[in-house]
Amino acid sequence: MFQTFDAPSSPEAGPARLAALRTEMANAGVSAFLVPRADAHQGEYVAPCDERLSWLTGFTGSAGFAVITPTDAGVFIDGRYHVQVKTQIALSDFTPVHWPETNLADWLAERTKANDKIGFDPWLHTVDEIAKLTKVLDADVVPLGNLVDRIWQDRPDQPNGKISAYPIELSGQSSVEKREAIAATLHAANQTAVVLTLPDSIAWLLNIRGNDIQRIPVPRAFAILHADATVELFVDPQKVASLGPDPSITVHAPEHFADRLAALTGLVRIDPKSAPAAIAAALQCTLAHGTDPCVLPKACKNKTELKNARVAHQRDAVAVAEFLFWMSEQTPGSVTEIQAAIALEGCRRATYELMDISFDTISGSGPNGAIVHYRVTHDTDRVAQDGELFLIDSGGQYLDGTTDITRTLAVGQPDAEQRTCFTLVLRGMIAISCARWPRGLMGRDLDPLARSPLWSRGMDYDHGTGHGVGQYLSVHEGPQRISRLSEVALVPGMILSIEPGYYREGAFGIRIENLIVVQDAAALAGADDRSMLDFETLTYVPIDRNLIDPSLMSSEELAWLNAYHAETLRRLSPHVSVECARWLKGACAQL
Repeated sequence: MFQTFDAPSSPEAGPARLAALRTEMANAGVSAFLVPRADAHQGEYVAPCDERLSWLTGFTGSAGFAVITPTDAGVFIDGRYHVQVKTQIALSDFTPVHWPETNLADWLAERTKANDKIGFDPWLHTVDEIAKLTKVLDADVVPLGNLVDRIWQDRPDQPNGKISAYPIELSGQSSVEKREAIAATLHAANQTAVVLTLPDSIAWLLNIRGNDIQRIPVPRAFAILHADATVELFVDPQKVASLGPDPSITVHAPEHFADRLAALTGLVRIDPKSAPAAIAAALQCTLAHGTDPCVLPKACKNKTELKNARVAHQRDAVAVAEFLFWMSEQTPGSVTEIQAAIALEGCRRATYELMDISFDTISGSGPNGAIVHYRVTHDTDRVAQDGELFLIDSGGQYLDGTTDITRTLAVGQPDAEQRTCFTLVLRGMIAISCARWPRGLMGRDLDPLARSPLWSRGMDYDHGTGHGVGQYLSVHEGPQRISRLSEVALVPGMILSIEPGYYREGAFGIRIENLIVVQDAAALAGADDRSMLDFETLTYVPIDRNLIDPSLMSSEELAWLNAYHAETLRRLSPHVSVECARWLKGACAQL
């Protein structure tokens, strides 16, 4: 079992740890200290040794940060975590702060004055983050050693997972080809090198995978790509012992990273949105701020990657269908959230190709479904009762692809309100699935399509509509997303999720999620010669018909849903068990 259900922290431990941190702050002479949920690589998922925010506050969400002063302790969280944070922190000592509605600089300015010192660990904050603070604050923003580490007596060891090669049969392009293509862009910009800090960028560039981070098959490493396409890789040499020698790749122990940075000359690129401030401080050459050059080509999957992704999604859909059949056989009031998560992972394990789950399964029944990124523990586990909704968001890591799917199920007979809300969410998902748009539009241009049915009823959801997905890499991959904040054009080969939702705190949560891939749209008769794009659907798994109110849907929406279910039946029936195949016919019946 990959997923565990122990609570990683508790609210009770927070106040004593907060007091100890304030003592360290006083000793260091700082009036505030920043505690992000980040490691030196700025990934969404971090190793246990880097879970400082969770250890200090109890909050386990995948995004957020705390700011500690002598009198205040703000835990900054976005809309996904407004409900969750209140259950995980000691509200007597920590205060949830809605972010980005509350500006961090403004919050700090109200609590500090000129000549005060605001401390931060320069390895855990990006160049841009610190630049924005120093620009507007009267107080001094000063780099320090990590004060949390000084009081975290039983902090786990650094991970030391082995690194393996990712074969060209899966990657579709050799590392040499990737390096030469990106090196050419450096040369064209008169840049001598780029410092790479994102583990998934390094894994993609070098065609390697690792297991330093749970759920994400990447190594924790830094790299320098030079304009001649050679690479310096900073990682424990023992981790790459199984890889064959490559004269164009030099492996250094991590402790030599700072010295090699200082030795670089010419114009060197760093990505200020992801590079730690410590790297900019170590470089003594001329800096060029620019996007990590691996991010966009990594996001645009090649033909081989897309072919493999389709296979992975087909395999995963069979597993999820078997799970949904199992759920349909259970009587209301008989299945707990943990039991459902275990059963679902078991169905994926039965493929014998599951490398890991792609994130901890969100298995939330009734009111727990309203916690957007709920993680069930033995303390929070509950039985799904008759009349409730059960939200299950899960995914698998396979060598040939990464999956992510959400289905919301009726436990027993749903009421009219549940069916109405579900149908509005479904209509938003269908709208994105059917979208057709001129090349050059961004995810933010499509985002309103998913929200419009909810907006018409005065409803909405506080998270993005979709995120990028990697290829046996991170389940959350940039730069592509479908969100009000998206500033990147959608281009063919990008895999994204579509996952509109609706959440009623204390009652239920609804989310429906498929993965899709951007593709060139087929020409239409009578259309002009404008280049258009649309989506290919990757996820084919039944959507709960018991929760759909057909009277709220247009004929076009019903036609899409019926065609989707017909295709789901065609794809899955030959590969599921006999019992599941019988259930599948009903689950995919026309409306």
